[in-house]
Amino acid sequence: MKFPVIVEHGAHNFSAYVPDLPGCVSTGATIDETQRNIREAIELHLDGMREDGIPIPTPSTVVFAEV
Repeated sequence: MKFPVIVEHGAHNFSAYVPDLPGCVSTGATIDETQRNIREAIELHLDGMREDGIPIPTPSTVVFAEV
């Protein structure tokens, strides 16, 4: 299962969140670090949902890249 991730550039770092997994967020000093961190955050988030008996949602967010 793949969940779309939104990455935003802040004043001093990057932040990422997963629209289909409310509360699943992470930050990093670089895009690469942020990508590693959000992958770990997704794994932990899904593990927690499984432990709590919460069904894992089917990804429903659609992302378009516009130039």
